[in-house]
Amino acid sequence: MYICICQGVTDKQIHNAVCNGACSMRELRQCLGVVEQCGKCGRSTHEELKNAMRTQAPQACASC
Repeated sequence: MYICICQGVTDKQIHNAVCNGACSMRELRQCLGVVEQCGKCGRSTHEELKNAMRTQAPQACASC
């Protein structure tokens, strides 16, 4: 499902970013470009970040 229409970012991309070590909105913005244009995806992105961090292996976000 698309989370950020402006940048074409999907929930799967957010989960992949978390698997690769992203564990904050700032890091998602830097690597995927979410919340940079209109900002309407902010709430959805944050929810997806929380979901991804809950479902990913704990060691993936041990440094956060």
